[in-house]
Amino acid sequence: MASGTSADGVRRRDPDRRRRILAAAADLVSRRGFHAVAMDEIGAEAGIVGSGVYRHFASKNDLLVALLDQAMQRLQNRATTIVAQTDDDHDALSLLVRDHIRVALHDRDILAVYHREAHSLPDADRRRLRREQRHYIEEWVGVLGPLRPDLGDGELRLLVHAAIGAVQATLFYRSGLTEQRLAELLDVTAHACLGVPPSSAPDVNRI
Repeated sequence: MASGTSADGVRRRDPDRRRRILAAAADLVSRRGFHAVAMDEIGAEAGIVGSGVYRHFASKNDLLVALLDQAMQRLQNRATTIVAQTDDDHDALSLLVRDHIRVALHDRDILAVYHREAHSLPDADRRRLRREQRHYIEEWVGVLGPLRPDLGDGELRLLVHAAIGAVQATLFYRSGLTEQRLAELLDVTAHACLGVPPSSAPDVNRI
């Protein structure tokens, strides 16, 4: 939908336009790569003229930064909420696993762009996102540690990276499985990487 004119005659921007630009960029970049996609193509995919993209993003690099920020902030905010609102470490860990699976299945394009295109960011933005990624990993480590007292910090982080990597394998491989079956298998696999059985935690969507 383009910008419209309200009843009082004042022209207003479409508040949904920025989200549509990001969604279009995620889809195109995940399929073709960051450098192969032009801003006017992103605009066309979002249903606007190419120049309209520049009203929200000064450059293609700015758009990429916003896209990757969106992915990282979504994961970090949910992880912080899960850990803060779940008293049991076992339940918290399973909820972190299932939330990551949910993002991998529903926001596949954005996560795929993060993995493939983070190297294209300016140095300062890349370092900032890496710091945020480390903070996200530490949320997992914090609840895994009490469940695996046999492991040191480095070993805990290795297992967390392995579990997240197992989930994110689905970003680059189309299995043909139903979403429910895929989520079940990823849940079992990620927990196996962590060395902790899945808990009967409540539905992650309720957190």
